[in-house]
Amino acid sequence: MTTTVRVPEERSARVPAEQRGPGRDRDSVRLLVSCGTEVSHHAFVELPRRLRAGDLLIVNTSPTLAAAVDGWIGHARVVVHFSTWGDDGRWAVELRDPDGRGTTRARAGGPAGTEIRLAGDVRLVLEEPLTPYGSRLWWGRVSQPDVLGLLRRHGRPIRYSYTQRDQPLSVYQTVFALPSADGGGSAEMPSAARPFTARLVAELVSRGVQFAPITLHTGVASAEAHEPPYPERYEVPEASARLINAARAGEGRILAVGTTAVRAVESAVDAGGVVRARKGWTDLVVTPERGVRVVDGLLTGLHEPEASHLLMLEAIAGRAAIERSYGEALSGLYLWHEFGDVHLILPEEGPHTEGCSSNCR
Repeated sequence: MTTTVRVPEERSARVPAEQRGPGRDRDSVRLLVSCGTEVSHHAFVELPRRLRAGDLLIVNTSPTLAAAVDGWIGHARVVVHFSTWGDDGRWAVELRDPDGRGTTRARAGGPAGTEIRLAGDVRLVLEEPLTPYGSRLWWGRVSQPDVLGLLRRHGRPIRYSYTQRDQPLSVYQTVFALPSADGGGSAEMPSAARPFTARLVAELVSRGVQFAPITLHTGVASAEAHEPPYPERYEVPEASARLINAARAGEGRILAVGTTAVRAVESAVDAGGVVRARKGWTDLVVTPERGVRVVDGLLTGLHEPEASHLLMLEAIAGRAAIERSYGEALSGLYLWHEFGDVHLILPEEGPHTEGCSSNCR
């Protein structure tokens, strides 16, 4: 995909859908539907008509944190993106340089021992790279234990240069977000679920579509560095595991809402194909070689060509199908990124399908 897809800058969604005109809501985005290489174009509010009774949507309940905090190294200003907290109390962080336009640009991490001054006389000291094959994210130790409190008081949502302006944290919360028992959450929004509204969820339920909540706390995006996803915390509750297994045993299709939901549930399946209640860390990278064992389809945003998420999409639908659908998204002027349009990948054939023609049109 990195050699066949080029996304023009003007295809980036700069503001949320509800801010693009009067009478709009979060669900005022477009929906690209693909079954194999068959593609059709819809409004997202048509999603209930693309699904059927017995289908099950796996949704991520992780709330989004205000994970960007201003800091200083000497007299130089930096922005710290707090990505993931470790079991030993340290945080995986990314340092960014302000770009003078309200957003940031990439910055090399390290070296070890670098001290960053944060608000409230808090200190962050970098200790070592998060992984041996990259230096963008570092493990750092904060001088006070209440880092989540620091983010609530002084943080703001992570924002990238393709967006037009800062947004309140509420804009980055999905309808499925729930407070975590430990107060944690995601560095960046599980954005595939953003277009859902309470009204749309109610319509789906009324049509017999079920929901299985999981939690996966996402770290910072890695597309710009061509890096695989980093380890992330996740939980698949017992009740959701039961729902998924029951749907697989029946006529329902298992459809993940977002790549985070795929990563979580595919991390919780045993050798016999049964989903188990599990929690902890996952370093799973879903590739075409590994394949998927649980999900039949996926609702997701449109990803940059460098993103490792595209390998997951190819694992679910195949490379030819993804290339065709992305070609249609480009020619159809779809919008990319977290405020953009979405792509529903339905299974082409199998025991839980009735064929593409009844679902893509």
